[in-house]
Amino acid sequence: MRGALSGLTTRGRCLLAAGLAAALCSLILNERDLLRVSVFVVALPLLVCGLTAATRVGLRAQRHITPARVPVGGRAEVALDVRSTGRLPTVGLLVSDGVPYALGGKPRFLIERLPRHSGTRLRYTVRPALRGIQQLGPLMATVTDPFGLAEFERELARTSRLVVVPRVFPLTSVPGGSGLGSGDDGSNRLSAGQGEDDAVVRPYRQGDDLRKVHWRSTAKRDEMMVRVEESPWRGGTTVLLDHRAPGHRGSGADSSLEWAVSFAASACVHLHRYGHQVRLVTETGGVLVSDAGDGSHSDTAVLDALAALQPSHQREIACPADPGGGQELIAVLGSATPEDLGRLIRHRTRGTRSLAVLLDTRAWGAGEGPAVDPTAAAALLTGAGWGVTLARPDIPMNRVWANVCRSGSRRDGTMIAGAGT
Repeated sequence: MRGALSGLTTRGRCLLAAGLAAALCSLILNERDLLRVSVFVVALPLLVCGLTAATRVGLRAQRHITPARVPVGGRAEVALDVRSTGRLPTVGLLVSDGVPYALGGKPRFLIERLPRHSGTRLRYTVRPALRGIQQLGPLMATVTDPFGLAEFERELARTSRLVVVPRVFPLTSVPGGSGLGSGDDGSNRLSAGQGEDDAVVRPYRQGDDLRKVHWRSTAKRDEMMVRVEESPWRGGTTVLLDHRAPGHRGSGADSSLEWAVSFAASACVHLHRYGHQVRLVTETGGVLVSDAGDGSHSDTAVLDALAALQPSHQREIACPADPGGGQELIAVLGSATPEDLGRLIRHRTRGTRSLAVLLDTRAWGAGEGPAVDPTAAAALLTGAGWGVTLARPDIPMNRVWANVCRSGSRRDGTMIAGAGT
């Protein structure tokens, strides 16, 4: 009874107090008519409170998110199935779902009447502005009566997870000469001196050179096939992501860190689709995702790892060993001191190709760390034989990647001075 009375509103409490006062006056004045009125006034809020409390017990709800994984700037639809299993119909039901600020405003729905043993579906959309593991909920219901005398809240559904992954931009080509062989697509020849009958073929993919179409296999399979003169390098590629907060500038989705995360995601997905075994590591050498060569690695694993990645408060690049593990390395770096780059260079295995994307963080605005001119860092890496590309927010990401591929084909490791050139 005490729990039911806790749901009385200010209006209900005032009406109950007035009824009790009228009952006391009727006893003092010996007025039976006033006593009858007081009994009605007291009974009304108590009856309404009991019915409203009983109504909330029969409420049930489920939340469905489609899709459960959405990129930054994308759209996800949330469906709420609210139903009543009680014996009494529900009126004046206010449903609100908890939505983080990064996903938009808090949705509220008013259901005037929810019949018993029936339900309704409510829908709303979220447009995430920041990557991360977001929690939707809890789903709360507020049940009121038509007189406004009682109000009860109840949790209908707990939280649900929405994975907001970084945006992946379409890229073309791979770093030239990547792999054990000398092919431009970074591969090793399967055979030498064999005739066309021994050619290895695969289905045509958009962007393939039409001069490599193997017409004999195309005629046999009734599907356009192309010659595979070279197979992808099985040594793999390591993508290093510098996620130090002091090494980046800007805030929110427009920060240099978010640009670096999106670039790393795009590079990993692109290389994996070209058949490369891809490792994703941080500036400390920590492995986020590793392709063991057994097909366990997937684009989803990379995107989920980057969605959950939080900025590091470490101020230095401290790799205890070769971050590439003897593989080809593509490092996406923020502001770095000569000491940081010196440690990175010393730990790299000689004879393995190293590429770097240096972010000109000054173009992203204010931040924790000092503004660093990337020219000196580029000169230091270039002198150590690295291929270097500069990146700015006003340069399209696919153009930056194209310059990375060109810098990888240069044997002298000459810096591409500005990703837009």
